[in-house]
Amino acid sequence: MTTKRTSRPLTLRDVSEASGVSEMTVSRVLRNRGDVSAATREKVLTAARTLGYVPNKIAGGLASQRVNLVAVIIPSLSNMVFPEVLGGISAELDDTGLQPVVGVTNYSPSREDAVLYDMLSWRPSGVILAGLEHSLPARAMLDNVGLPVVEIMDIDGDAIDTAVGISHRRAGAEMAAEILAAGYRRIGFIGTHMPEDHRARKRLAGFEEHLAQAGITLAAREYYQGGSSLQKGRELTERILAREPELDFLYFSNDMIGAGGLLWCLEKGYDIPGKLGLAGFNGVDLLDGLPMRLTTTDARRVDIGRRAARIVAGKEPRPENGIVALSPTFLPGDTIRKG
Repeated sequence: MTTKRTSRPLTLRDVSEASGVSEMTVSRVLRNRGDVSAATREKVLTAARTLGYVPNKIAGGLASQRVNLVAVIIPSLSNMVFPEVLGGISAELDDTGLQPVVGVTNYSPSREDAVLYDMLSWRPSGVILAGLEHSLPARAMLDNVGLPVVEIMDIDGDAIDTAVGISHRRAGAEMAAEILAAGYRRIGFIGTHMPEDHRARKRLAGFEEHLAQAGITLAAREYYQGGSSLQKGRELTERILAREPELDFLYFSNDMIGAGGLLWCLEKGYDIPGKLGLAGFNGVDLLDGLPMRLTTTDARRVDIGRRAARIVAGKEPRPENGIVALSPTFLPGDTIRKG
């Protein structure tokens, strides 16, 4: 856990002292007044960015200097995972007088910086945001905002204030253990390119580490860019099995591409799970409509949203170590041999 987080919001005086100019000049720069030299303007903006200072758009407007909004920042609305998280947050805030306001980053760190800056300038009552990996400017803003910050979905790393989620390394390792226990040995992986998909990267790391303990390495892997879809799952499954026809198990980084892979395999007459096993991740409702139930992991999305909202709303105390660890749940489905 980081210990540098401040207990109060930064002020104009902090920026003034850091930049070496008066508070009035700092105010002019941050209000984008034109009567300040370019050199002074840059000095003030650099100091503000370094400190993580965000101007208060409601200053003087409310005695409490807070509004009854909770800033919720997620990477996507098209990914079916996050609407369920939002449902948990909304349900838990329903009787509190607090309202969630959602910002979407499209998995872009620079976009997260911009969304976070805009939302914090309205002085919400708390922040809930996905993931533990943020840019230095974002971390500076969150370290110095002086209100509850809950990072969700992941606990494999250092939380700014509080983290609520599952260990993705553990989820990957537990899936590897189930696959090995079912007797599969030539295992392939299908997933996204991972520079910004930190949780999928951690799952794969846990998966491979557990395989390595049994003396097994991945026999093949296939990566894709952009959003997940059934069609991508079909195409990637066809590609990896054409290249490595001896594979006996495919682990997909999420259920959407896993479902596409399952549909393709069934169309081609594969013996599932006898000769080829399949597994995804998330436990989404989409799986209810498939001809066979895909093996997967329940990532506890609604529970994560609820617990995060409870902490922001003051219904539940922040744990002393800052971590609320929920357990990923293996769902065997029909696409893995029974042990």
